[in-house]
Amino acid sequence: MAEGTVRALNMVSDAEMDRRWRRIREAMAERGLDALVLQNSSDWVGGYVRWFTNQPATNGYPKSVVFPREEPMTVVEQGPVGGLRVSAADARGRDGIGRVLTTPSYPSVHYTACYDADLVVAELRRLGAKTLGVVAPAAMYHGFGRRIGESLADLDVVDATDWVDRLKAQKSDEERSLIRRVAAMQDEVMARVGTFIRPGLRDFEVAAYAQYVGQQLGSEQGIFLCSSAPPGQAAAFRPRSMQGRRLEAGDVFSLLIENNGAGGFYTELSRIFVLGRTPPPLRDAHAAVLDAQRYALTLLKPGAACRDVHRAHNAYLRERGLPEERRLNMHGMGYDMVERPLIRDDEDMAIEAHMAIVCHPGVESDGLFVHNTDVYLIEANGVSPCLHATPKQIFER
Repeated sequence: MAEGTVRALNMVSDAEMDRRWRRIREAMAERGLDALVLQNSSDWVGGYVRWFTNQPATNGYPKSVVFPREEPMTVVEQGPVGGLRVSAADARGRDGIGRVLTTPSYPSVHYTACYDADLVVAELRRLGAKTLGVVAPAAMYHGFGRRIGESLADLDVVDATDWVDRLKAQKSDEERSLIRRVAAMQDEVMARVGTFIRPGLRDFEVAAYAQYVGQQLGSEQGIFLCSSAPPGQAAAFRPRSMQGRRLEAGDVFSLLIENNGAGGFYTELSRIFVLGRTPPPLRDAHAAVLDAQRYALTLLKPGAACRDVHRAHNAYLRERGLPEERRLNMHGMGYDMVERPLIRDDEDMAIEAHMAIVCHPGVESDGLFVHNTDVYLIEANGVSPCLHATPKQIFER
């Protein structure tokens, strides 16, 4: 295909897609499954559709996939009533999609809740499926999932999410290379923010600049959380709707860059800026956070149970008078901003080689918010060198 005709950004190779489909179909054969069904509606924590099709679901609109064991995929997405596009065998290319069915359904319009599901059910009947695996039902709109369950009561339906997650979590050579490129892109964004930030800007202007730079470097979308505060107050991660404060000399500013890039993969990077000199309490707390990150990384070895890592890290925090982690400070990343495994006591996965893990310990109180976020790959004996080259420091401007 000529360079000027390629419209899609950040696709992975044909070989990578073939690898995924082959592994999935082998697992389906082992479990006697005729088809899988999945649905996502965002790219932030809806990465299953992209993993299967090489293109994301976005903006709240449902995109549903039927993945048969023996045939190309069928996708149901936004479009005219009764729409059907059939791809020639030699034109399926990197997405593996044979049929695209369309319907004008919207989660904001209640009476369209079953439109997508009815097309999926009809497609499964056409395929003659008898056994069905449902992938990530928590990501499906309620009306879609309910209709699937009601309409396919005669099929043997199982939840296939866990084993799909385990395949998705272990990154191929190509995927790991792409994740490194995303981390490098975020380093460049953070570096440029360091030359841009100054008193007089509003928080959202800094976040918007970071987003602009990321998209100029090939990112499609992401989340940029930030805020500023005077010394003695917490400069927490806040959404765009809460980024109206104007920066002043002496302020502390926190920024989390969580956008995607090469191959559509996400990584995370956060750092702290001070528009002046760093207050001693912030400096000391930041040193403690870096120590906690260094210790946590020693626990991330192939075979380690995520529950055990979580417990050991909390014991470390208690011993040093730091608050225990009760939310999430380490987790997998890839096509989702948060994907398994989670380093928590409710996760039954173990750490395995070739996973991508983000580590972001933090301390938050009324007087300060301290953090340092970086991504690592799991290698044979533990974590790789940090994929982010941005120094682990507070930047004074």
